[in-house]
This record gives sequence, C-alpha cells and structure tokens, in this order.
Amino acid sequence: MSGKSLKILFVASEVEGLVKTGGLADVAKSLPSALQEMGHDVRIVMPLYQKVVGSEQAETLLDTELYVAPQPAPVSYQVKALESGKVTVYGVDAPQYFARPELYAENNQAYSDNGERFAFFSAASLDLCEKMGFQPDVVHCNDWHTGLVPFLLRTRYADDAFFAQTKSVITIHNAVFKGVFNYEQYSLIPELIQRRYINAEVDPSHVSMLKAGVAYADKVNAVSPNYASELLTHLGSHGMEADFQARAADLYGIVNGCDYQDWNPETDPFIKQSFKANKVSLVRGKKACKRDLQQQVGLPVEDVPLYGMVCRLTEQKGIHYIIPMLKDFLVNDVQVVIVGTGDPKLAAALRDISGAHKEKFAFVEAYSNPLAHCVEAGADFFMMPSEFEPCGLNQMYSLAYGTLPIVRGVGGLKDTVIDYDQTPQVATGFIFDAPTPEALLIKLQRSLLLYSQKPQEFKRLQQNAMACKFEWKESAEQYVNMYMGQEQGRVASPQAPEYLA
Repeated sequence: MSGKSLKILFVASEVEGLVKTGGLADVAKSLPSALQEMGHDVRIVMPLYQKVVGSEQAETLLDTELYVAPQPAPVSYQVKALESGKVTVYGVDAPQYFARPELYAENNQAYSDNGERFAFFSAASLDLCEKMGFQPDVVHCNDWHTGLVPFLLRTRYADDAFFAQTKSVITIHNAVFKGVFNYEQYSLIPELIQRRYINAEVDPSHVSMLKAGVAYADKVNAVSPNYASELLTHLGSHGMEADFQARAADLYGIVNGCDYQDWNPETDPFIKQSFKANKVSLVRGKKACKRDLQQQVGLPVEDVPLYGMVCRLTEQKGIHYIIPMLKDFLVNDVQVVIVGTGDPKLAAALRDISGAHKEKFAFVEAYSNPLAHCVEAGADFFMMPSEFEPCGLNQMYSLAYGTLPIVRGVGGLKDTVIDYDQTPQVATGFIFDAPTPEALLIKLQRSLLLYSQKPQEFKRLQQNAMACKFEWKESAEQYVNMYMGQEQGRVASPQAPEYLA
C-alpha cells in the first residue's frame, strides 16, 4: 500500500442521507467523503433496502449471481448506483433479503434470518469487487453486519490474486451488538461450516459475526481512544475482552468527526435565530432559540436554566439514571426537555413525570430532526448520562451550539468533553463517573450553581465549547495512518477506568 492514493471499499449497513437508524450511518457518510477529499478512491457498498432514498430510480451497474459451492442454487442480485455526496455508493439489491419495510427489525422484533441476510451481504460485497473491476487496497468494515468480510478475505479469497494486496479494517461502533446466529444461517459461508473456527464461535452451535471480524481483520478500530481502552475490559466489551486483548497490538482508537455543515448555529435552517461564538450574538441567539423551544414543547416562556436531551429511550443512554432523580431535580427553578422514542416502559415513566410536572418538564415521544436542532440550540445544558457511549455525536453538536454537555465519563464522551471541576480554565462541560442517579443529580446541581451564581463564568464556558472542533478531515488523516500501518491512534497499554474494571 505504498503511495499516496488508496482504493478503499467502505462496507456499511446504512449511510446517512440514504437510510439511517443510528450513528453508524453518520460515519458511513462523513468518513468516506473526507477520505475522498484527501484524494483517495472510495466506494461505499450497502444493502439496497426498500427505504433507501432513490432506490427506485437507481441505475443497474451489474446483474449477477453469487454462487457458493455446495449451495444447490446461486443467489441472484444486482448492484445499483447510488451517491453519498461525491462518493459512489454500490447498493446491493437482493429482494429476498432487503425488500422489507425496515432494515433490521419490525415492532422491536429482529428479522429471524438476519444472520443469513448479512452473511449474504458480506459475501456479495467482495463478489462484486472482482466483477466490477474495483480492486481495493483497504476494505473498511463496520460493526457485526460486515464482520464476515475479513473472514472471507482470509479464507475464500486467501489465494485469489485479485485480493492479494487487500487489507481489512473493522470499526467497532457498538460492541453490545455481536451478530450471533446459529450455524444454520451461514449456508452461504460454507467455510465456516466445513471446519470450526473457535475464535468466531460463542458456543458449538452459534457464531458471532463481530467476533469473526475482530479475529480476522488486519486492524481493529474503535470510534474513540477511551472506548478502545474499554474494549479490553469485561464490562466495556460486553464480554468480548479476550477477543480484543488478543488484538491489542492492532487496536486503534480514533474519535469520530462532526458534520458541521448540518450542525452549525450560524447556518442552521431549523433554529429560530442564528448565532456566532461572540458573546453578544451568543446571548441573543440562545435567548431567541430557548423561547422558541419552550413554545414548541409547551413550557412556560421563562428565563430559567433549560436542560435538554435527545436520544433513543434505552438504558444505554442512561434514561434509567434520569427517571429516579428527575422529580428531585425538578424541585429547582429549572426546565427539562427530553425528546426520543424507544422502550415503552421508559416512555411511560417519562410521560407520568411530565404529567405531574407540566410547568417544568416536557417529554416529546417522537423522532424529529428539526426539533433535535431546536433542543441543541435552545437548551443551556445537554444531558448524556450514558451507561456506555462508544463515541457519541450529540455532545459534539451541543458544544457547537454553546450548550454545555453533562456526560458520564465513558467512551468518547470522556475524550470530547472537558470537565469544569477538573480543569475549569479550558472546560467545556461537566463529567460524572459513577453509574448512579445520585451521581447524575449531584452534577446537575453543580451545573445549576454555575448558571445561577456565576453567569459570566457560564458564558465563558459556552465560548470554550463553541471553540471546540472535531473535524472529519483530522479523523480521516488518522484513519489513513492506520491503513498505512503507522503508529498514530494505537492504544498503548490501555488502562480502563475504575468504574469499568
């Protein structure tokens, strides 16, 4: 892989702008774009789901079959041309696998054949390369959906001259999802069945796609340095610590960038009044945006500290830390806005609290991108008390809007927020460590004291926050260093935080 320009195949299950369920899609849009701008030849490959924007009009580039002996019949599929900005996207169109209403699940029930679906996708991602004449230097895989790609490069394509110089990377966006399926779902990957690969198994009858990817990729990547360290612990890796410890020499942590084209208070079309980082503009803009947010969610228009949160309603996001202490916090002269959908039990608990505290707490059970922008712009503080958070994006959006993040010291949250109580001069927010409602409440009270008793100090922190930039260009440069085998980004003698050990 000598030379300046690389051919990179970016394999992902979703891409923002085409189809999205989570932060993986944001990375799959922004990182390939940043790599392309650096002069590399990047192609994205993704499943052509029913929901993909522009799928019906997409041009067919390839009409072919995936045949794998001893399969009795080949699987027909097409490759269709999509775009993500200036990056070419190959949509793998196989109706028997992807012509469904959703990507992975319906009504909170995962599709029963997800193993077979993404085993096919992994195999087709490499199959199409040779047929379309795209010879990658690097195949960059993402999460469990693509974990069999590195395995196939080491087995099926081990002696294939076309891939002789191809290296693979797998990025871990969230290790809680391991892609564990019974061997019966891997008929399209006979290599897995003909002999047992213990380092890909979770038991004699089940294989984890994520374990396979971690075992066979040339490099393993986590979406923040702190998350890479956590992956070496039992809790941080969700039981996969031995797999990551075995690859510690090839484990890199690189913080995601932020898409400042979409999240910029100077140009944001969704917010009431644009504003800049200078004090006058910031105060006026935030005041107008707060008033607008209060009106949208039905809270009294008052000059009180407003705490916002936009997230999936899951325990991962720390909702179970918020619910037990929220009534105690609402005793103060504050307002809280939470926007999100997810676990029905958590939603019901939030609805109950909102019903009892209508003047102070608004819960909006919805996914709304415009409202998310209004929360980021109108809130004074943004809560992210995550149980775990590989990188996190909302804390970066919050910083860009001068909305101080209150985060738990895990994963990328610890890498991107500077705690006021530790280093006040350069602080950009607040960090607490213990995974308890009490620890969160203490930090919320601490932030409230700063807002009410030291308003000039609060404004200084807002300007600190807005000065922070997490550019994709810088992240992309670290990725290229990793592709090229250079040292930047490597986790050296990682030490896990005590609360994860």
